[in-house]
Amino acid sequence: MLDHLLTLIGRSGCHLCDDARAVVESVLTELSEMPGTRLLTEIDIDTEPEARRIYADQIPVLLVDGKVHNFWRIDRDRLISALA
Repeated sequence: MLDHLLTLIGRSGCHLCDDARAVVESVLTELSEMPGTRLLTEIDIDTEPEARRIYADQIPVLLVDGKVHNFWRIDRDRLISALA
């Protein structure tokens, strides 16, 4: 059973997107010992017109279970609280 679906919306070559990915991956690694399943998917706004229309001015955007959790900079502690 999937407990949380994380979706990182960004684009290639975006340093903030790279930073966000590193934070999310670090948190997922840290929480991997805790029960539950957390899956990370990524959407590139340059190949997904609908995502670009909605989020172009906010990337990177992190959705948790389909809802905006953070944008621009991912708050590590807030993400841990949301997923733990």
